[in-house]
Amino acid sequence: MQSISAEDCLPHDLDRALLVGRVWRDAPVAGPAIVVVRGGRVVDISSSVATLADLLDQSHPGRVAAQLEGEDLGPVEQLLENSLAEPKVAPWLLAPCDLQAVKACGVTFAVSLLERVIEEQAGGDPHRASELRTDIQAVIGSDLAQIQPGSQAAMALKKALQSRGVWSQYMEVGIGPDAEVFTKAQPLSSVGFGDRVGLHPASRWNNPEPEIVLAVNAQGAIQGAALGNDVNLRDIEGRSALLLGKAKDNNASCAIGPFVRLFDEYFTLDTVRQASVVLRIEGEDDGFLLEDASHMREISRDPLQLVEQTIGTHHQYPDGFMLFLGTMFSPVQDRDGPGQGFTHHLGDRVTIATPSLGALVNRVGRSDQLPPWTFGLRSLYAHLTQRTTSTYKGE
Repeated sequence: MQSISAEDCLPHDLDRALLVGRVWRDAPVAGPAIVVVRGGRVVDISSSVATLADLLDQSHPGRVAAQLEGEDLGPVEQLLENSLAEPKVAPWLLAPCDLQAVKACGVTFAVSLLERVIEEQAGGDPHRASELRTDIQAVIGSDLAQIQPGSQAAMALKKALQSRGVWSQYMEVGIGPDAEVFTKAQPLSSVGFGDRVGLHPASRWNNPEPEIVLAVNAQGAIQGAALGNDVNLRDIEGRSALLLGKAKDNNASCAIGPFVRLFDEYFTLDTVRQASVVLRIEGEDDGFLLEDASHMREISRDPLQLVEQTIGTHHQYPDGFMLFLGTMFSPVQDRDGPGQGFTHHLGDRVTIATPSLGALVNRVGRSDQLPPWTFGLRSLYAHLTQRTTSTYKGE
């Protein structure tokens, strides 16, 4: 495998990037801490900010994070190295979210729309995918990127496809007026940079989904963004869309990191709109290599529209939410044999990167063999109480 340096995992303009996140500390009180990266060093600001959700609810979280005093935990490069080590060395990175709901948007790119239809038609059988891909493209075409979801042209296409018997529930959310927004993971269950991501042991056809993740506060304001891996089980969801929960929400099946980069004059929503997210998969057991990219300019729904379909008078998120924007990456490169397409092997290293956000690096394991998720909301409340008590006692 190609060596990864800590510098490769940081934004190309680190000196002016406003980065916030969470780390695990063993002392003075074992548990998560809120940090900001300033001048290339990691500063623990937990004495002033209890949760990342609290920080993002500020009108200008970047200004707040830039001014708060805290304990210097060392250079950010060392923290990344600690997080990649096995076993990890404290302090190490956690997913840069805590109380927020973790939501995800599906079928937001034309390519992923086609692949979802193929999964559905294949009934979760990867051996049928190649033949079906040719047949379906012949019927509906391969370029749906020019269709505006919910437009008259989209509705005309819907009627035409229905008359030919090839309409799909994925076409409905791909070109219809309503986006697919689902719950990807529970608060505090996401894993971070350097952690292993998990595949359900029943899955035999799966892949990473490299995405940009928006950090949205309780008022619906987008405060920044991170990188994410929406681990995807193609065979399970392909059997039935009603199995989405089993396909998407498992132990360690959601990775976010390495940090949330807050919006400012150098990094804005327009930066996100123009970003290209590069994916690299390296096989530990077979030397397999796959490299691809997902270009945000090809998304079918603007990020603001996806946020508006998630939060509003119809649905509130008092602790804010993280929103995966979807991906155009649908791997079809054969790995284990002709016509079988791609699926993960245990031990694969997945790197998701874009210059403005750095890189999210994770290895692949099985959900039932990875460390169980045990640190939930009650654990966080207990930790905050203990930390406050220790501070009060001057420990």
